[in-house]
Amino acid sequence: MVQAPQFSWRFLLPKYWLLWLGAALLWLVSWLPYSVLMWLGQSFGRLLYKAMKSRAKVARRNIELCFPHLTEAEREDLVRRNFDETGKALFDTIIGWWWPNWRFGKLAQFQGYQHIQAAQAQGKGVLLLAAHFLHLEAAGRVFGLTHPSVGFYRPHNNPLMDYLQYHGRNRANKYMIGKRDVKGLIAALNQGEVCFYLPDQDYGRNRSEFVPFFAVPDAATTTGTLLFANAANCVVLPIVTSRRSNNAGYQVEVLPALSPFPTGDDKADVTRVNQWVEQAVLRQPEQYMWLHRRFKTRPDAAAPSLYKGV
Repeated sequence: MVQAPQFSWRFLLPKYWLLWLGAALLWLVSWLPYSVLMWLGQSFGRLLYKAMKSRAKVARRNIELCFPHLTEAEREDLVRRNFDETGKALFDTIIGWWWPNWRFGKLAQFQGYQHIQAAQAQGKGVLLLAAHFLHLEAAGRVFGLTHPSVGFYRPHNNPLMDYLQYHGRNRANKYMIGKRDVKGLIAALNQGEVCFYLPDQDYGRNRSEFVPFFAVPDAATTTGTLLFANAANCVVLPIVTSRRSNNAGYQVEVLPALSPFPTGDDKADVTRVNQWVEQAVLRQPEQYMWLHRRFKTRPDAAAPSLYKGV
């Protein structure tokens, strides 16, 4: 567990004024109706699609690698819709961090809580597997309204932004653990906490196995999930998060426990994790974070990059 960032008078220095101004403007905008915020987010996303050409190329390449059966027009349509969701993510964040419970609760739908209750009735913690969906900040708030949880935390380089981020994410949750504090997360699980863990990005060659992810046969996939599941007294529960249609808000669905898990076969176990991510993504592929270079680490370090020319 890290020490929660505290307010400092130095945050009033001129070098932070621009950030304060931006935060104040977003706070004011956040009081607009949810449907208006989503329209603004979609409009912002369409600007990003035109302005962030390098990121659009990464998303385009990821989708091409994962869904080679799609036509070029279908892939480009998915890229455009993905940027719509990327724009909405800004507003997902501000309402997830700042909206009061009475307002945010109207957007929250939670399913499968019985799986968490069953695990904790056995005296176990819960390692909650989530994926990098663009609405994740709001989904975390949905989860916290039902069961305050613990999350991995990457401190921001800007101390004011770190302060805002930490306390925004903790508005309905318990506390954050530093991303390198493996012992801290294991301790929280052993204390019966529900802890978020996101195993679906490329974290490099160390502690990874190369297993299939969609049509890519050898995606570097972290074995961190297995480390925590082996070391702590916990149950591993995947969740699927989604933005509901027609501006109805957000849904979090807790799925049954992965069991038996882990089995001792690392490749088989992380393949199973990837298969869960695939199933979650296929529900609403436009909402997934395709802008990350998911396949940057190759089994052969000397092999050409899959993002060559991107």
